[in-house]
Amino acid sequence: QVQLVESGGGLVQAGDSLRLSCAASGRTFSTSVMGWFRQAPGKEREFVAAKRWSGSNTFYADSVKGRFTISRDTAKNTVYLQMNSLKPEDTAVYYCALDLYGGSGYFSAGEYDYWGQGTQVTVSS
Repeated sequence: QVQLVESGGGLVQAGDSLRLSCAASGRTFSTSVMGWFRQAPGKEREFVAAKRWSGSNTFYADSVKGRFTISRDTAKNTVYLQMNSLKPEDTAVYYCALDLYGGSGYFSAGEYDYWGQGTQVTVSS
């Protein structure tokens, strides 16, 4: 069983930065993929970023490319989402998720096996 616990959300102004953390407990594999998704009120959950547990491959949604960075600290079993130059349209509940065996559909919420509880990010204009 895997548990994911997110932290780091909050209320910021446009242009500010935030760093989200996702601490994983339980077994992961080198092929596992950690992803970040977000869901704004009245909208579907959308892919933000993903990274394989081992290796350097990272993937980003076009809407956050160049502003957000996903990284991993294997010693702490934690994945981070550094969010810079935040915009009001980034306002959402952010979720981390784990695809335990690491398929190719990293951008699809249905590929992920475990989810965190979510953390609210609100960006004011």
